[in-house]
Amino acid sequence: MSNNLLSGKRGIIFGALNERSIAWKVAERAVEEGAKITLSNTPVAVRMGTVSALSEKLHCEVIPADATSVDDLENVFKQSMEILGGKIDFVLHAIGMSPNVRKHRTYDDLDYKMLDTTLDISAVSFHKMIQSAKKLDAINEYGSIVALSYVAAQRTFFGYNDMADAKALLESIARSFGYIYGREKHVRINTISQSPTLTTAGQGVKGMDKLFDFANRMSPLGNASAEECADYCIVMFSDLTKKVTMQNLYHDGGFSNVGMSLRAMATYEKGLDEYKDEHGKIIYG
Repeated sequence: MSNNLLSGKRGIIFGALNERSIAWKVAERAVEEGAKITLSNTPVAVRMGTVSALSEKLHCEVIPADATSVDDLENVFKQSMEILGGKIDFVLHAIGMSPNVRKHRTYDDLDYKMLDTTLDISAVSFHKMIQSAKKLDAINEYGSIVALSYVAAQRTFFGYNDMADAKALLESIARSFGYIYGREKHVRINTISQSPTLTTAGQGVKGMDKLFDFANRMSPLGNASAEECADYCIVMFSDLTKKVTMQNLYHDGGFSNVGMSLRAMATYEKGLDEYKDEHGKIIYG
């Protein structure tokens, strides 16, 4: 159901890959709410993914770009303003990838070149995106920039690896740049800390299915779905949140504030023997 929350607004959605992507859902909802948008992803993702199908469905253009390239990002903003007919009102950063996770490197055995890639793609790209927009004066006053994060930026989760470092940096960039951009241009910058979501990227994290189940059982409201996250993004893009900035906003069914649920205690009481070695010592993983 549309409430025309984004009527007349122009936006750029970075990171839509396929129908499981949160960015894909956000793009659909943004257009449903009256916005005109462009889509952007890497040239490889555009070729191998199904973003062209989304482009046809929403009658919007796809602008291929490497999010780690300032030149490419500047081109996205310039082309988007030309295509959409004016400055941009909202931007979604839904980009993240870790070669260390993909190669199953543990956190105490990271490949540092891969770590550089993780940080560049998953976090520094956010800074490059914002800086490019600011230098081009591409965002309207009280425009909204949102990036997707995860609670591993604050808490340790087995298997999330160097992506946790990337998310911590991502959230820091939102605060630091949010102050500058807000003060000078009244542009809002926030991160949304989303529940574990079974996207294509999320499934690359070791034990993601178990993490998803654990969070769902711990959360009073259960996990937030990709569709529900898209709804939250729409609110953050709208004029209803004009004075919200520099925030990391939890959208996780309450998980981030739960210490121990009844269901978790019941599971714990069943014992941890399967996580002990032959000497009876607990394996911490």
